[in-house]
Amino acid sequence: MTDDRLIVALDVPDAMAALALAERLGDSVGFYKIGLGMLTGGGLALAQELKDEHGKRIFLDMKLFDIGATVEAAVRGLCRFDLDFLTVHGDPHVVRAAMEGASGTNTRILAVTILTSLDRADLDDGLMQAGDVSDLVVERAGRAFEAGADGVIASPQEAAAIRGLGAANGRLIVTPGVRPAGAAQGDQKRISTPAAALQAGADHIVVGRPVWQAADPAAAARAIGAEIAG
Repeated sequence: MTDDRLIVALDVPDAMAALALAERLGDSVGFYKIGLGMLTGGGLALAQELKDEHGKRIFLDMKLFDIGATVEAAVRGLCRFDLDFLTVHGDPHVVRAAMEGASGTNTRILAVTILTSLDRADLDDGLMQAGDVSDLVVERAGRAFEAGADGVIASPQEAAAIRGLGAANGRLIVTPGVRPAGAAQGDQKRISTPAAALQAGADHIVVGRPVWQAADPAAAARAIGAEIAG
């Protein structure tokens, strides 16, 4: 049985490559993430096909950020694709607008806290507020929950602290930056193993390259599934 706690990121060049990968993965994966890089490569058509013809769940990772009216309109349009998850940046005005746009649909809005590829030096370069990265992530998560977000995106290293927030009750925590033991870290800076991420309080983990770069992607996905089931 497919464990939908595992979300596989289809970070491949285009929709044709993604469909070929999904066919190789077969029943080993039931939930896919389609990111911004795929948008001009047929990402929305891919989402529709995977959902309607293959029965897969879809996480559209757009990380929307704009004025409220624009975010609301974009979310309303995207929700016509009957997505499971859609990301926006965690700024409260963005979250409130996204929740309005998703109103009356089954799409759950996830707020990005701080990207898992960033560390304190990166935040300094961007003139972001001083302070420990983990503390800032937890604070942004709390503000996103207050604004109505269905869940948040955060690294596994912050999952436990976010789960400890009172406002996190009934909300989702989805963690990218997950790497099976022995996998290359890549461009992620705040990482953890699949089992550790779930034990810390994550509801779903996102794994990309360790699956689709594997010689046998289905076997790699099944191995992660076995780890999280244990």
